Amino acid sequence: MVKICCSLLLLSLLSGQLNANPGLQVRITQKGLEYAKEVGLEILKQNMEKENFPDLSGYEKYGLGNVKYNMSRIHVTAVEFPSASISLIPGTGIKLVIGNASLTIDMNWNIRTWMFKDSGRSTVYISKVFVTAIFSTPLDNTGHTSISLTSCRTTSGDIDIKLNGKSGFLHNFFIKYLKKPIHRSLVTNSCPNIRSGIQLLDEDLRSLNVPMPIDDFTEVDYSLNSLPAVFQQFIDLDLKGIVYPAGNYTVSPYVAAPFTIPDQGDSMLYLAFSEYFFQTSSFAYYTAGAFNITIAEETCSYFNISTEIFGSIIPEVAKYSVTPYPVMLKLMATEIPIVSLEQDSFTVEIQGSIEVFAVLPDSTTQLLFTMNIAANTSIALNIFDQKLVGSLCLNRLQFSLAHSNVGFFEISLLENILSYILQTEVIPSANAKLSKGFPLPNLANVTLTRPHITLVQGYMLISTDVHYKH
Repeated sequence: MVKICCSLLLLSLLSGQLNANPGLQVRITQKGLEYAKEVGLEILKQNMEKENFPDLSGYEKYGLGNVKYNMSRIHVTAVEFPSASISLIPGTGIKLVIGNASLTIDMNWNIRTWMFKDSGRSTVYISKVFVTAIFSTPLDNTGHTSISLTSCRTTSGDIDIKLNGKSGFLHNFFIKYLKKPIHRSLVTNSCPNIRSGIQLLDEDLRSLNVPMPIDDFTEVDYSLNSLPAVFQQFIDLDLKGIVYPAGNYTVSPYVAAPFTIPDQGDSMLYLAFSEYFFQTSSFAYYTAGAFNITIAEETCSYFNISTEIFGSIIPEVAKYSVTPYPVMLKLMATEIPIVSLEQDSFTVEIQGSIEVFAVLPDSTTQLLFTMNIAANTSIALNIFDQKLVGSLCLNRLQFSLAHSNVGFFEISLLENILSYILQTEVIPSANAKLSKGFPLPNLANVTLTRPHITLVQGYMLISTDVHYKH
């Protein structure tokens, strides 16, 4: 139960250092915590009804002797949680209260004294069980944020035992000495069991303390940027939200700007990716060389590019290369692409170059000319399979001649064919990579349901509910 009731807090277990503004801010609302509570209690109920409990045995004082007891084959047949609440304690953590819970248990029993002994089957009804637990997220000795059980208290009220086939004095005598160990076991084991569940949760999420691979080029760091901020109606988690070249933690030239998630609670979870997150993505892909593309005759999907085709458009190429040769294009970004998030708009400005080579029979290449290119693109975003996926659209292109070995020519002559190559070769290649998606902060067994993306100035907001699959 604890694992589920805290499942929407998993991100707060990521490693953290106290830095400035985050690249990603996560907000868990009261609606999200209420869902976690309901799911958690249902799973707790199912698990308790399936669990095999250890035998209870021991001694109780009786006059001049002892009563030896043993309870075995303990099985919970029914669990009820008529009252439970989960709330936030500002500046502290989460408070879980289970009130007036009840359990029905079947078990074998055996009692032995110096005077007599007996055994049988019994039904135990435990009512008025109250559990109060408070969880916090302090820093551990390595500087990482962990989850801990700050306080826990269990009380049980009434225990009613029915011994099958027993009545009278012996019935009451046996019940008296069976109640004590049942009560003691319930009170002493509940909180340690909760603590064990917390420790398992902490261990499961240690892997999230390291950067998460995106693809062959990059990885993302979702570690905590500062301690979770607990308010009356929600919890805010500031995550680094930085994308790096794979295995290369080069500091990007960007600085995260402050931003604030709107005060709303209609969804269970809000994830706000700042412009800084996408800027570091651009820097990482640029540094890793992901914007460099080579198009050759054998890889061109729609037509064979050759000096003959270019020569039919540009007389200077025809004069320079009388014999037709295959052509190879090398495209590269010459500057870090500029990312801009505005209201309902995600644009990327790319400055690059295109080098056009003739491929000679001995497989060497000869540079024909180099062109500068300025591309204005927009990206449409969606969420699929727990990943943020994008689709690139080319809005505007500008070309200029940077260098030519075939002599000067009007660049406008090439605009149509180069635009066609970009639209049919480069954009589909980019979209194939974007369709693989950015992994979102991953909550174990939790999927986003009905996510909605909103683009505003400076950040992208995902509003979503969640579903836990047990």
